[in-house]
Amino acid sequence: MKSLCTSLLFCLVSGSAYAAQQTVHRSETNGLYTWTSIAEGFSIELIQVVPDFIRAIYSKHDFPREEIEEIAGYCVYGSIIRNTSDKTLRYSVSDWRVVHDGTEHTIKTKTQWLAKWRKAGVVFSWTLLPDEGTFYEGDWQQGFTTVKLPRDSEFDLVYRWSLDGVEYTDRIEDVVCSPEEVTLP
Repeated sequence: MKSLCTSLLFCLVSGSAYAAQQTVHRSETNGLYTWTSIAEGFSIELIQVVPDFIRAIYSKHDFPREEIEEIAGYCVYGSIIRNTSDKTLRYSVSDWRVVHDGTEHTIKTKTQWLAKWRKAGVVFSWTLLPDEGTFYEGDWQQGFTTVKLPRDSEFDLVYRWSLDGVEYTDRIEDVVCSPEEVTLP
């Protein structure tokens, strides 16, 4: 968390270490963090989601206990992405990477989750961020993004997109996995 505070201070003083305008917000209500990055024609928000919320959602849809506990064991973020340009935006979650302790990791995609869930007899698919998308001016999408790291992990998200075929890459630094449960400030 010290690294997060250092990053916040650096961003406040210098604007951002990258081209994107980035902010981190801590909810006064539940203490959870939201990272927002607005870059060339693309914005992304990552909102911490606690495991009990994940358990509640998937229990409501009759998921097997084993499948619920597996996804609740991931670092899960409510993700909102938007095309803030007048160009055609394309993204693919399979091009995004998590950098933790100097090692790059992939993000488990919706397609990968659905294949696993189908084997367990689950057909529900509404909660996860789609693997890829093509957005026109003002279009947006939301869903869960899942990262397989220990609960106390801190990482950077390197994300990519294109506008009218021009590729862009940016990075959100010092993203933190949610705590096991909400601790009121």
